[in-house]
Amino acid sequence: MAHPIDGAVARPLTAGAILLMLVCCFSWGFNQIAVKLTLQEIPPFLQAAIRSCVGLVVLLIIAWARGVKMFERDGTLKAGLFAGVLFGLEFVMIYRGLMLTTATRGVVFLYTAPFIVALGSYHFLGERLSTLQWSGLALSFAGVALAIGVPQPDVDATVLLGDLMLVGGGALWGATTLIVKVTRLQKAPAEKGLGYQIAVSIPLLFGAALISGESLDKMPSPTAVGLMAYQSVWVVGLTFLLWFSLVKTYSASKLSAFSFITPLFGVVAGYVIMHDPLTPAFGFAALLVIAGLYLVNRPAKAA
Repeated sequence: MAHPIDGAVARPLTAGAILLMLVCCFSWGFNQIAVKLTLQEIPPFLQAAIRSCVGLVVLLIIAWARGVKMFERDGTLKAGLFAGVLFGLEFVMIYRGLMLTTATRGVVFLYTAPFIVALGSYHFLGERLSTLQWSGLALSFAGVALAIGVPQPDVDATVLLGDLMLVGGGALWGATTLIVKVTRLQKAPAEKGLGYQIAVSIPLLFGAALISGESLDKMPSPTAVGLMAYQSVWVVGLTFLLWFSLVKTYSASKLSAFSFITPLFGVVAGYVIMHDPLTPAFGFAALLVIAGLYLVNRPAKAA
């Protein structure tokens, strides 16, 4: 595996990078709500497959406009295909999990991904963790364990399975981020790195839809079409591209310091829009996860 560019690991986040991360976090926090609402008319794997198809078209248009050579041989094929498989499996886990659990619970469990990035950065990127950061890891673990075990109305084995699938989706997301940092994808254009992932996910997701017997019984409503456009054009085509552009330029751990904000947006959106139950105990568990992620990614003080 190729090593990441040293400057990308140490480079401090600029005000522009911070603003872009906040835009991404806000968008992703509401994305799970959009998925959940769309499930009423478009089944999960078919929804994800359509999203990837439209998102790929958006990405190719952006690449064409910017003069990016998407099909040039540059030694990234193996890493790109591997990242694509993980990306596809990630959304199989996410979309299936959201059918089993609430959007509020799902967004908290999915955004344990920065926790995976922190561990992977230590092992593969040489980013050593301080005692405070290790404490953050323990705190995040405690929060996830507490959240899974928190008694809530209508929480049964099915909901817990959905929770675990979202945790699995978060782990795959974290793994994909690390692959971008430690392979030749680090030096490839962000459009190409993301293009691999979206393109490979399409047959995987359509295959999952076929195996599950999914189909569209009727034309989706304008609301469902609008939610799909939000997921496809904005989330996949634009914010995912922003994310991978930032990952290539800055430290994955430092970027993850801002993604802990995402569950807050998601929890609030789930409570307000979906009327998901939100008990004080679960809220405390979510805060433990968020606090732990903050400590893990907290920038070290200058010596």
